[in-house]
Amino acid sequence: MMESEGSMGRLLNIVTPLHTATKRDYMGRMNDDKIGCSLKAREYEADYWDGDRRFGYGGYRFIEGRWAPVARALIETYGLKDGSSVLDVGCGKGFLLYEMQKILPGLKVTGFDISKHGLANSHEQVRPYLFNHRAQDVYPYGDDSFDLVISLGTLHNLRLYELDAALKEIERVGKNKYVMVEGYRNVAELHNLECWALTAESILHSSEWIWLYGKLGYTGDYEFIYFE
Repeated sequence: MMESEGSMGRLLNIVTPLHTATKRDYMGRMNDDKIGCSLKAREYEADYWDGDRRFGYGGYRFIEGRWAPVARALIETYGLKDGSSVLDVGCGKGFLLYEMQKILPGLKVTGFDISKHGLANSHEQVRPYLFNHRAQDVYPYGDDSFDLVISLGTLHNLRLYELDAALKEIERVGKNKYVMVEGYRNVAELHNLECWALTAESILHSSEWIWLYGKLGYTGDYEFIYFE
């Protein structure tokens, strides 16, 4: 589905089932040297991915099939086929791109991330297509270079002026776009998000995110994960 110029995209439900399957101790994290842990997490290197859970993922290992439902949903939602191209902004270890390519072996995948550790420990099948880059810097691609540009759990780690740059680049290089960020709908979710988030710079109500997308000219689809 192509988005018409200037129109807002759709609110999707692709990652939420995976997100809600994990239980989180919000107050435990808040009371565990949160500032020190947050500073360590913001390096986005080994401690963040594969160190103690206090610093981030607590061991972000490849689990066969974990990302398959997300991969399948993206392929079906955007009608991707062999020969289609996908860019993942903030791809981490590339596990989602791998699962997408496993379903569609002819899919052309590309991804970038700021984490050298994440890229060095990415899935070996997609590693040749990943590189080190920041989401807010100009992407080395022409307009409409990709059939789909995705960004999951990355954009809320940017400040608003960086978000402006990143969203405009995503809009520019993608024919279709899908972004997922952390958001909140009420005071309880705001509290939990502030307790849990180690790296978020932009903590916004979902209505503020939607308003921001409109202001910045983003026409793609979007999703929010909440900390209930």
